[in-house]
Amino acid sequence: MSALMLHLLRGLAGPVWWLLVPRAQVHSKPPREQLGTMDMAIGLTSCFLCILLPAGWVLSHLESYQKRE
Repeated sequence: MSALMLHLLRGLAGPVWWLLVPRAQVHSKPPREQLGTMDMAIGLTSCFLCILLPAGWVLSHLESYQKRE
């Protein structure tokens, strides 16, 4: 963009920039209690199963999904 166009856009959106792009009010603190090894294993296993199980099903039944001539 040219400098003139950038200046014009900045002038148009200057007073109402907060309406155009709302900012999230995120504040982070340390966790109240640490996750154990079993909690992490269960969480990661469930995430992998939820993502990989449907993909594996589709790939294993790919020939039945193909158009038959």
